Parts: sequence; C-alpha cells; structure tokens
Amino acid sequence: VPATRIVVDEREKNSGIPELLKNAGAVIDFAQLKVGDYIVSPETAVERKTVRDLISSIYDGRLFVQCSDLVKHYQKPLLVVQGNIAELTEIPEDAEDMDVKKLAERMPLAYDALATVATEFRIPIIHTPSADQTAQLLVTLVNKSLQEGKATGPLLRKIKKENPVYIQQLSVLSSVPGVGEKLAARMLEKFHTPKRALNASVAELATIPGFGLARAERVRKVLDSPNNVKQIVQRTLFEQDSEN
Repeated sequence: VPATRIVVDEREKNSGIPELLKNAGAVIDFAQLKVGDYIVSPETAVERKTVRDLISSIYDGRLFVQCSDLVKHYQKPLLVVQGNIAELTEIPEDAEDMDVKKLAERMPLAYDALATVATEFRIPIIHTPSADQTAQLLVTLVNKSLQEGKATGPLLRKIKKENPVYIQQLSVLSSVPGVGEKLAARMLEKFHTPKRALNASVAELATIPGFGLARAERVRKVLDSPNNVKQIVQRTLFEQDSEN
C-alpha cells in the first residue's frame, strides 16, 4: 500500500496539524509552497484558513489572489475553513463604537467572500471545527486519491509566480473603464509599459484584438477629458450668491 504522503507548507509548522498528520500515519514533506498549504494529490492543493485568518485575508485582499493561484495551478483545489464561523457574531462588551461597527460587518463580509470563492472561482469550501478534524480530512483526501489511482506522479510542481510589478501594471490598466484584465494584458504585450499604453492613439488602441474603435474612443475620452470639478463648484457658489 503506498504511503499517505502530504506536502506541507513550512508556515504551517506551528499550526499543530503536521504532528496530527504524523500521528495518523502520514508521511510529511515540508516545502516552501507558492500555492496552497497542503498538497494532497497532483491535482488537489488545500488552502487552510482559521476563521481569524479568513477575515484578515479578506481585508488585505490575499484571499482572492490565493484562490486565483489555486485555480490556475490545480484542477481540484479546496478551501478549508477551520473553526466556528458563528464566532464572528460575538462582539466583546468593552468594544468601542467604532470597533462595534467593524466587528458587526465581519459575518456578512465572510459570507460574501465565501460566496465569491464558491461561485466565481468554483472552489469547494469545507468547514472543520478544529485542527484534529482538518488533519483527518487531509488524510482522507490523500487516501481517496490513492484509491482512485490518481496520486501517482510528483506532488510538487514547478510554479512560477507572476512578477509582482507585472500584476501592479495590469491593475493600473484594468482600472481604466472599459478595460478588463484580458485587454490590459494585451495592452502591455503591445506597448510594453503602462505609460506607453495610456498614451497610445485611438488608432493604435483599436488594433488590439478585442478592443475595437468604439472602445478605443471611449478610453481616450476618459483619459483626455479635463476635470471640470472647479467650474462646477464655482458655478454653484455663483448661483447661491445670486439667490441671496
């Protein structure tokens, strides 16, 4: 019978789960994983979040980046949320007014993010009450893939993470109304820098596949129209004066 092998991200060492996995008879290989926390088969990486981790990863935007990486590199990724999500409704009695507002929004925020993970990224979510059950689930996942004969082949794969500067450049271009991530990537491919892409003429933009003339004209209008805020403010002040 092949061994139950699990590749574990080094940052999970203090979670208590690697010891539980060893006790359950699994063979652990620690590695610096670029995607996921546990690799249980060549097609399944598991991202584990405690309820507290889940909230902090929503606030700092990490959750959706991690989901995007999981989907890109694994056919059947999983998100495990460990702990009781109902704790998010608990607000300490000594909380300040400002804190109460922020604490009260955690539950709707968590469900909103989990709904996005499930419907947009199509990543299944499994809740586990504790580290013990998380370890049990991980062992079950490995054994399941062994039974199905899918756990053959190396668990670790070479994953080249995208250059963070490229991601920021994409973000700049895709924030222009009418330009999504696909067109932003094509703009960078054609013009090499965001600065050149934003200075391109209507004709140059229109030659990008999927861009078209109408969109190119709209984008140029957004980028070239002067800001009339001052004029509007002056006019409303002037109107108030004439009414008085």
